[in-house]
Amino acid sequence: MNAIVHAAGPSDGDIFERIAAAIEQYGYIVLQGALQEPLIEGLFLQAQQLDEQQLQRAGIGREQEHQLNRFVRTDKIRWLERGEIPLADSYLGWLEGLRLTLNRRLFLGLFDFEGHFARYRQGDYYKRHLDAFRGNTNRVLSTVLYLNPGWTTADGGELLIYASPDSDLVVERVMPTWGTLVVFLSERFPHEVLPAGRQRHSIAGWFRVNNSLGDSIDPPR
Repeated sequence: MNAIVHAAGPSDGDIFERIAAAIEQYGYIVLQGALQEPLIEGLFLQAQQLDEQQLQRAGIGREQEHQLNRFVRTDKIRWLERGEIPLADSYLGWLEGLRLTLNRRLFLGLFDFEGHFARYRQGDYYKRHLDAFRGNTNRVLSTVLYLNPGWTTADGGELLIYASPDSDLVVERVMPTWGTLVVFLSERFPHEVLPAGRQRHSIAGWFRVNNSLGDSIDPPR
């Protein structure tokens, strides 16, 4: 498979501005067609080719608080590491352009991005949760890119986004359809993944700020 070298163009700039405006006004956006089709196709093939030995049970929490809990989530993941998967590097390059726009427009101080492939087998789910708890994490903005051709309502696996941590109101019910991108404020919106009716692929991740002191870098994960 040939690598797709991403070069941000005028259309990307328009998309970045659209995302920034939505985050500023609403705190989230659900967007179709944000990325070029060849990149989506390549990422989907890469996700399909990951074997079980390359995946790990997904956990909850970070660093010392990280734990496995099958009552909360049952998916498996593969962390994105720069230089390992050229197509993933292309996606990370696109996200870097988005990071720069968000910092310029919204002064968020986003430092870097961490993310992973996520595979939900039939019946897998992720219960309601927050990606960040106010003041206790460096995750600021969450992203999910869906890689599922031909997905229908009968396949389940929708992402539910709730209005706030204190509300049961669902503001968005997102089908994980091919190329759909979701971006939302990590501390503000609880969300969950309903059980999938068939295998479901995505790339989930977070833009982070650097909460470290001195010359050390706040670690990811």
